[in-house]
Amino acid sequence: MDPIVILGILLALLFNFANGLNDAANSIATIIATKALTPLQAVLLAGVFNLLGPLLFTTAIAATIGRGIVDPSFLTPTLILVALVGAVLWVLVTSFLGIPVSSSHALIGGLLGTGIAAAGTGAVLWPSLDMVEQVLFYGLTGAVLGAVVTGVVAYHRGDFKPWNLLLGGLIGVTAVIPLAMATGFLKISGILGILIFIVVSPMLGFIVAFALSTLVVNVFRNYHPRRLSGLFRNLQIFSGSFQAIGHGANDAQNAMGIITAMLLAGGLIAEFSVPLWVILASSLAMSVGTLLGGWRVIDKMANRITKIRPYQGFSASATAGGVLSLMTIFGISVSTTHATTGAIMGVGATRGYSAVKWGVVREIVAAWVLTIPAAAIVAGLCYVVGQAAFGGSV
Repeated sequence: MDPIVILGILLALLFNFANGLNDAANSIATIIATKALTPLQAVLLAGVFNLLGPLLFTTAIAATIGRGIVDPSFLTPTLILVALVGAVLWVLVTSFLGIPVSSSHALIGGLLGTGIAAAGTGAVLWPSLDMVEQVLFYGLTGAVLGAVVTGVVAYHRGDFKPWNLLLGGLIGVTAVIPLAMATGFLKISGILGILIFIVVSPMLGFIVAFALSTLVVNVFRNYHPRRLSGLFRNLQIFSGSFQAIGHGANDAQNAMGIITAMLLAGGLIAEFSVPLWVILASSLAMSVGTLLGGWRVIDKMANRITKIRPYQGFSASATAGGVLSLMTIFGISVSTTHATTGAIMGVGATRGYSAVKWGVVREIVAAWVLTIPAAAIVAGLCYVVGQAAFGGSV
């Protein structure tokens, strides 16, 4: 086997390890925040269910990563290796700084950066005009419906403000696009789907978690607070497990797609089909990273966005798990961090605007926006440096 391919496989597994290290906060933050489990117990739970996730779902996301971002004809083992270097560097740096970023988007940025550096923008698989038009149609439809409904409700309540229309429009887009995809009317793939769900997945998490948390409050309003807390601390173990399964199913496929693309580019397999050993190795690498834990990230997600009660922790983790599972079925690589942060903000917002520490949220959102271009720049620079160092053989 080509040494470049071997190194690429090892680096892809390191990437999934770093993914688990940074994203450990996603499936266990609320469990730790409400003390449903000790930090060690929560990390062990997440590690086990992260491993099970990819075995329960399809490998559609691996195909998106491996052949849906950059034209496979441009991908060589060396190019993939450089993309991984850029992505791993970005994830490790942000993990050290305690910033919860998307490892999935870092990898996508790495692929884009090396692809463009090596072959220009023509190497990128841009969406078709028809796909863009469909997204615009359903997005505008959702925005108009959402703005009208929100505006009418606010007017009848006597507290209409112009920003109600903007909020309603955003809620409408968030609801209509996934609904159109689920019913088969809208098909989104590749980089367009990834970019759209940078916005949609946290908003979807926010809305569903807000609604679920509100429903729980109304259904269990006659429960004694201590009894309610005890009940939902136990339920959190199940919702956290569900979220960990969704996290593993979605994020573990990043390394699967890269390793399979590496094997295909190196001539070791004839078609893009993820081998079983790749599924197991990628899942195990993420689980080991999760077991070690990214404690600075966990602290920010668990304690610094909002104060979480057990019923809210259940609502947040159940919502995030549902969003991740849905996106995995659609074959769209989304950020577990985005979905979870949106869900935590949603449950916090049920106690009012001031219950959420929006300064921390702005810091996290800034990291979301920067991740793809930052990882692309780092990977592109790695490619240029490699060419200069090795006489253009990269």
